[in-house]
Amino acid sequence: MSLHGLTKGTPLEKAVGALAQGEANGVMMYYALAQLAKEKGMDDVAETLIQSANQEAVHAGFYATLNGKYPQDFWALLEIIKKAEYSGQQQIKDLADKVRAAGFAEAADQMEIFAKQEYHHGEVIDELLKKYNPPKADTTGKKIYVCPVCGFEYVGDINAEPEDWTCPLCGQPKSVFKEKV
Repeated sequence: MSLHGLTKGTPLEKAVGALAQGEANGVMMYYALAQLAKEKGMDDVAETLIQSANQEAVHAGFYATLNGKYPQDFWALLEIIKKAEYSGQQQIKDLADKVRAAGFAEAADQMEIFAKQEYHHGEVIDELLKKYNPPKADTTGKKIYVCPVCGFEYVGDINAEPEDWTCPLCGQPKSVFKEKV
């Protein structure tokens, strides 16, 4: 039995969504605290905080699955994420250049590593897509709405989603989506 979407459309959806967001925020917080602990030479503290961050990430993914935040047939989404990861390399590199120009070379160095990692994420996803060669979803006769910011494609009637529904990739509201023709 899949856990996907068990709480979507139920009275539990809002509470589970809040848990997912809280856990995602916890990931960011724990990793930030780990960075600060490393800067103070407290590697053992940093490692403990990183373990907590990793657990919070698992929790956030679990709650997002319960609410059906991402499509159960995730291959099309991975195609979009792959493109975002590849383009993320240049976006982060450009920002790293600005950070370096502002006099923050150490931060820029770290960002350049992250830029390479983003590109690598795209490569890894591309390898998965090639390995499993998933069939393209049949969207014949279905409406498709596209997020103008990240390119995420919503298949179906986006108007059936609650008013506070947002793009699962970039958080844009459903009101900015455009129907693909």
